[in-house]
Amino acid sequence: METLILVVHVLAAVAIIGLVLIQQGKGADAGASFGGGSSQTVFGSQGGSSFFGRMTALIALVFFLTSFGLAFFASEQAKTVGGGLDFVPSAPQVEENVDMPDLQAGDASSEANNDIPTVD
Repeated sequence: METLILVVHVLAAVAIIGLVLIQQGKGADAGASFGGGSSQTVFGSQGGSSFFGRMTALIALVFFLTSFGLAFFASEQAKTVGGGLDFVPSAPQVEENVDMPDLQAGDASSEANNDIPTVD
């Protein structure tokens, strides 16, 4: 279902881009008022402005609805993934009986391993 909505969403986006590029701007009507041949249009003397405007609005509605549908699916998927984050693993066990060599303060081996110089 999510794949179908995604395909419709992409097709609606491409259709909106195409319809916006096909439409004429507001400045193009000035040339038609001086005999620009507006009576020879396919969509009648009014032109295709209302047809393209309505089609753009309809496809924009489909685009917004598919956007909401994809957001719903993404939130549902995030809930299932986020539910696994509630598990907190326990801390690793520390072994208590570790044999460490006892170093005395005056021992030569402790001074050799010490990086901090001592002040006499």
